Amino acid sequence: MEISSRRFLHERNADIRLPMASTTKILTALVVLGEENLDEIVIVPKEAEGTEGSSVYLKAGEEISVRDLLYGLMLRSGNDCAVTLALHHSGSVRRFADAMNQKAISVGAVNSCFRNPHGLPDEGHYTTARDLALIASAAMENDTFREIVSTKYYEPKAWKNKNKMLWDFEGALGVKTGFTVRAGRCLVSAAERNGMTLVSVVLNSPQMFERSEELLSNSFDKYRMTQICSSDVAYGGYRVLHSFVYPLAQHEAEKIRIETIPFESSGEIAGAMKIYLENRLLFSQNLFMM
Repeated sequence: MEISSRRFLHERNADIRLPMASTTKILTALVVLGEENLDEIVIVPKEAEGTEGSSVYLKAGEEISVRDLLYGLMLRSGNDCAVTLALHHSGSVRRFADAMNQKAISVGAVNSCFRNPHGLPDEGHYTTARDLALIASAAMENDTFREIVSTKYYEPKAWKNKNKMLWDFEGALGVKTGFTVRAGRCLVSAAERNGMTLVSVVLNSPQMFERSEELLSNSFDKYRMTQICSSDVAYGGYRVLHSFVYPLAQHEAEKIRIETIPFESSGEIAGAMKIYLENRLLFSQNLFMM
């Protein structure tokens, strides 16, 4: 997916409901970043200590900032960080899962259900590759999230990011690895080249790094961000307020069609512009007199 347009550039089995392991934590971080003060100090609850699976080994009663918990969540995949954040935010894992589901729906991920903040096996905890791409794209538009997941080393805690895409793939920006026996190997990746930012999702993929690199490389080779209309250009005596840029393959540029539709009105809005790729409407906006 190209994140600014939310255009899917390649998909296979994109709508199959699957467990997603620790890629769940992308949504956990997105919920927390929308509502919490990163410098707030949290007291680790006893429920978080000893959470099974990957951990940063928090101790009950320990004081730690929301910021540190987020870095532990995303760089070290700390399940104890996930529980601590959930309880701090909502008071219970169940209520936090409700907040996760509300956030998922708000970004268009309507074919998912979240039961916990960490992704450990839980009946009814699932997503799809399409939904997870939408969630990750929304998260990557948050500057703090992008800074966290692109960090190779978090010096205050001497934590190294587990995501080797940051070292091995040109332009990589993060995002999150995941593994359980039930979910298999899962990886959400983001990368930027030539002004285009892509997110890829692979679920239950034994060669998750290699497959993600292939998906991203092929899409960077095939597509370019293309300006289709500009606020600096007149269109039949009219102007528009917004430029429109969209990822296009080379053969698609000739299939773009721009329609300008004048209105019989003396009001401020003089008409409408509609942009199509073949017969698919991509974008519309108002026209104004020059």
